[in-house]
Amino acid sequence: MLKLALPMILAVAAGISLVMQQALNTNLRTALSSAAWSGFMSYLLGVLCMAVLAFLLRDPVPSAAVATRIPWFAWTGGLFGAIFIGLGIFLVPQLGAATFFALLIAGQMFGSIAFDHFGVLGVPVHPVSAVRIAGVALLVGGVVSIRM
Repeated sequence: MLKLALPMILAVAAGISLVMQQALNTNLRTALSSAAWSGFMSYLLGVLCMAVLAFLLRDPVPSAAVATRIPWFAWTGGLFGAIFIGLGIFLVPQLGAATFFALLIAGQMFGSIAFDHFGVLGVPVHPVSAVRIAGVALLVGGVVSIRM
């Protein structure tokens, strides 16, 4: 368990960073009067940060030959990130951060259970169990409690 302490702390920090990101993007939306430009600026800074990280890690630029062997759908992760950012920009002011993220996590759990059970996109198969369903049910109960 101690071996997992740092990864668990980092995962919690990543979750906090998502709340920070959505709050900042919402404020930027108000300042710019544009959800689209707010999302664009979020992604632009993200791209610059990832370029700096790749440079610092000295990762080589992938060759065109490698890029053409990758299935088309593997390139669509940014699309789903944009959906997340765009919906957050619109929904956090309406629902509040706690409700938005509770519902987001509930959606992630439903999706994760399905991806695990069916091995979607190469995810290792972990069959649905009563314990896993109970965990999702408790999470959904938490969502309802946060919204009250």
